[in-house]
Amino acid sequence: MTSFENFGKCDPASDDDKMECGICWHVYDPAQGDPVWQSPPGVPFSALPKDWRCPNCDALQSKFMRLGDAR
Repeated sequence: MTSFENFGKCDPASDDDKMECGICWHVYDPAQGDPVWQSPPGVPFSALPKDWRCPNCDALQSKFMRLGDAR
């Protein structure tokens, strides 16, 4: 399946999915949390505060996309 086949799909992310910023490519890993925003390890992306932004470039949560499985 190509990226274009998934364009526009909004599959919900699971609690352990890593999310990548579409602006600066920073990866939010729930296993590591976010020390900049003081989110402890184990906090899924969906449970981050609504005002959480990318710690690298200040992008909104809506600019993040789920990383695909490594194959």
